[in-house]
Amino acid sequence: MNTIIFSKLKPLFIFLFPALLIFGCAKVTNKDKDTLPYGTCEGCHTDYDHLQLVYSPDTAAPAGGCGGTAPHFEPYDRVIMEGGGYEAFKSSTHDLLKCTDCHNGVDKTSDKDLAHSGDFLRHPSEQYVEKCGDCHDDIVGDFSTSLHHGTGQKRKVTMRSGLSGPEDFSQLPQHQIEGYNANCATCHGTCGNCHVVRPPLAGGGLVDGHNFIKSPSMLNTCIKCHSSRGGHAYLGLASGTEPDVHLTEAGYHCIDCHTGTELHGNGMPVDHRYEYSDLPECDDCHDRADNMYHDMHYNDFNCHVCHSQDYNNCGECHVHGDGARIPSYQDFKIALNPIPETKPGYKMTLVRRTLAAPDNWEVYGVDEYASLEAFPTYNYTTPHNILRWTSRTQTDGACYVNCHIRNEGGDLINKELYLFMDDLLEWEAEATGKITVDNALPAIWTK
Repeated sequence: MNTIIFSKLKPLFIFLFPALLIFGCAKVTNKDKDTLPYGTCEGCHTDYDHLQLVYSPDTAAPAGGCGGTAPHFEPYDRVIMEGGGYEAFKSSTHDLLKCTDCHNGVDKTSDKDLAHSGDFLRHPSEQYVEKCGDCHDDIVGDFSTSLHHGTGQKRKVTMRSGLSGPEDFSQLPQHQIEGYNANCATCHGTCGNCHVVRPPLAGGGLVDGHNFIKSPSMLNTCIKCHSSRGGHAYLGLASGTEPDVHLTEAGYHCIDCHTGTELHGNGMPVDHRYEYSDLPECDDCHDRADNMYHDMHYNDFNCHVCHSQDYNNCGECHVHGDGARIPSYQDFKIALNPIPETKPGYKMTLVRRTLAAPDNWEVYGVDEYASLEAFPTYNYTTPHNILRWTSRTQTDGACYVNCHIRNEGGDLINKELYLFMDDLLEWEAEATGKITVDNALPAIWTK
């Protein structure tokens, strides 16, 4: 009897089964998270075993830079949506959007190549005006001039190349542009690099199951890019240094001081980060009243001259060649203020050696910069390794013992704290000589 019934219904079953597959899958939406099939974006990206079967091996070299080579995450680990972060994403307003609203491509298919075809965007915020601007127009409107968008280093590269500034970046030789994008732009990014995925230098991939993180993690985001200078100092990683007092005593994370305008930009072009109008200042929290040392030197140099520890330096980068030919080293140098037009209150400041060198771009077909002297090879710096008591402020006698230069039996004590012409390499002299302290200190100091 059952055989007879089945034989009569078989034609109908043959017709309905494909229809159920097609139209049944088509009815699944991004909200059906408990019954997602492989025929949707989320169906694939929430099934770890399936991702392992269909992933494509990496073909590009891992990101690198001042912080070293990025850690490796397998391709399927970078795109899996799971855990508490995924649950948070499903409960957020961002889940009201379809996957294809941001990533383009094709949904409702189990064919990976088709899903990622056409104008598919791996990182939607690369087109942040279109993809993020409808809801975040106030931030998007200002971001084009943000230093996180990469305008800062473009300025130096273009002007040392004899051009006017970052607006002329496209006029550089194509190979040099490719070299910049591959080697120098790995720390620069857009919205998603802070709020959704790890930065390239952190290995890339979803940081928390596709959750949109309003306040990025200091350790997993900020310090992954700001590693060799900011994080290295703030965490006290170098031998002989201590973590910054703002971390150990106040528990501060980056965004407790660095917020809004500084991170997203304010729509006004700036040459470097110290030109932002809303930067944190020591005076915002610290009252210098009733301190004779502060009163004596307040207009002479910035706070870091006394309260910083030694900090990371390196130099002479051969981009995509030998790398930094002056390897990372701890140092402390006081020089004439290299940006008096921006920081007019200080005669002297701390400076940090940069990666600039005449042949930075030799591997990319540019033998030497046309105008290396456009900027000093040492930058104004504010190391994030502040202590109340440092080797400058902790003395058994007079304050000046640990910072003024004095002659003891022919040895100039404390001379190493200052940047002199004889500290420079031959090719640095023209660019950097103008900020050395030669002839700027009391004559009695160096006699």
